[in-house]
Amino acid sequence: MRHGFIKVTAVTPDLLVADTVFNTDKLIECMKEEAAKGTKILVFPELVITGYTCGELFLQDELLEEAKKGLFRLAEASEGLKMLTFVGLPLVVSGKLYNVAAAIMDGGILGLVPKVNLPSYGEFYEGRHFTPGNKKAIYIDLSDEYLCIPFGTDIIFQNTEMPDLKIAAELCEDLWVPDPPSVRHAINGATIIVNLSGSTETTGKDIYRRELVKSQSARLICGYIYATAGEGESSTDLVFGGQNLIAENGTILAEKKRFENGRISTEIDVKRLAYDRRKMGTFEQKIADGAQGSYDIISFSWEMDKLPMIPLTRTFAKTPFVPGVKADRDRRCEEITTIQAMGLKKRLKHTHCEHVVIGVSGGLDSTLALLVACKAFDMLGLPRENVVAVTMPAFGTTDRTYNNSLSLAKTLGASLREINIKAAVEQHFKDIGHDPEVHNVVYENSQARERTQVIMDIANAVGGLVIGTGDMSELALGWATYNGDHMSMYAVNCSIPKTLVRYLVLYFAETAAKNREEELSDVLFDVLDTPVSPELLPPDENGKISQKTEDIVGPYELHDFFLYHVVRFGETPDKIYRLACVTFHDQYDEKFIYKWLVNFYRRFFAQQYKRSCIPDGPKVGSVALSPRGDWRMPSDASNAIWMKKLEEIKPE
Repeated sequence: MRHGFIKVTAVTPDLLVADTVFNTDKLIECMKEEAAKGTKILVFPELVITGYTCGELFLQDELLEEAKKGLFRLAEASEGLKMLTFVGLPLVVSGKLYNVAAAIMDGGILGLVPKVNLPSYGEFYEGRHFTPGNKKAIYIDLSDEYLCIPFGTDIIFQNTEMPDLKIAAELCEDLWVPDPPSVRHAINGATIIVNLSGSTETTGKDIYRRELVKSQSARLICGYIYATAGEGESSTDLVFGGQNLIAENGTILAEKKRFENGRISTEIDVKRLAYDRRKMGTFEQKIADGAQGSYDIISFSWEMDKLPMIPLTRTFAKTPFVPGVKADRDRRCEEITTIQAMGLKKRLKHTHCEHVVIGVSGGLDSTLALLVACKAFDMLGLPRENVVAVTMPAFGTTDRTYNNSLSLAKTLGASLREINIKAAVEQHFKDIGHDPEVHNVVYENSQARERTQVIMDIANAVGGLVIGTGDMSELALGWATYNGDHMSMYAVNCSIPKTLVRYLVLYFAETAAKNREEELSDVLFDVLDTPVSPELLPPDENGKISQKTEDIVGPYELHDFFLYHVVRFGETPDKIYRLACVTFHDQYDEKFIYKWLVNFYRRFFAQQYKRSCIPDGPKVGSVALSPRGDWRMPSDASNAIWMKKLEEIKPE
């Protein structure tokens, strides 16, 4: 349960219709197995103690009494398991029959949630047997041992050790109606919704069901655990597929294969859900003098301090800014580059500019900026020769990057200007009294600022805009020369992280190859194969790049991972370290990850002043660092509490 992770499980067990003893035995067996694995929330299907397909047998006293006995046996078996279990059964209350989800834990029955919406269409006829549930809870006695049990829809089960963990239940059809109970549950604080279902299978229904669970978890910013009936139910007229689903805020974390009974488990991140709800100001939440509407809050404890930390089984993307599936990645790359180009198109139309100037180095960032600029000019119907690509070789320029700069401009149809800045920088060294043999920050930044001056002046000469090439990863780390490559008139890459830049250029390369533009695809693939470098230090004895950025600041895939979890979810340093160790265990050891995480936090706080005055540029994803939009941070904020937390988790 550390860092907000709660292990949850949805199970479709083997059952026999109307055999409550057999079914209860199976449920108890499963409960003990899941508790031993560290599951904290266990969800079974609707009416699982009897089976969903009992039909007129639901009106038989014998079945109803045996179902209640099964519930009592399950409650007794839950003693000491420290796991909240939801199980479905038919239950008579005040002479009426209800379809109920019972919450049991540690030898007790915490609450009974009746189904509200009873389908009586198509193959369903629940209204024939059951009564719609009440919202406000009443308290009922089930036996001499189980007294004063809350019975109603408006019940939230809250963990005392993790206040953000609030669980509510709905049953099957409740989700499919226009106004599901889960909406009200979430508004009243529930962060996890469990659904005990008996959904039948028809062609294509699985797709709709999956999207329903996924979208409901997204709009409610909640975890959603869906357990449904499977094989074992009567097949007189129907088949049940057991399509269990676990979702978290619009993402399906786990899904069971249909037509096979079994279970799925994963961890839901409750802290992440709570963070997103705080962040989204439009998310309605009812709070009135500590009481949440008409809801009864049932508290429970797992004594978490006595429990070991369960290893995480869910996975996290190494490149969270990049779609994992290639087909989706191609669609997303087209969408992102269109957003970039549309932003530039609007700025050009507004300023009545028909030229842009871009410093091209043969690296990834300037290549992407040049490609986007050409796309924007195509949209405007302007000739590509109005895109002025300027290559400015200096002390660190290699033949490879120089030649790639020339080839890019030529194949894209842009105008190329070559301006060697060595003499200008050497004169500058004389003016300020700097020894050119001293390759320090003055040596490096003088070249960056000279390049910026050159393209700014060319832009003035042609009546155009300077297009910035720097990316979001560089902004996060402050890896830019202040008032050098840090500055431009419009920054098309400002919300593109380095890992995504690579995939966008790859997309252009593959598209060019598909369109038989071999010269363009060849140069783009070579750019992709070139080490990331500012090329501000002289090449090595073989004429190759000697200054590799990732040797200095660390791997960009790690920094982009850190950036995503810091800005998107507000994760704590110890949690990010844990997630990174799980995600990159096959690439980097824990000390290596820790080293660069410390470096990330140091640079991220120290370099905010550069982000506070960055040029305009389009936001393309859920994370952006614009001081006018998503990220308003004081430039002199202290990083002390974050560094203290990092010191506490320092690996041996």
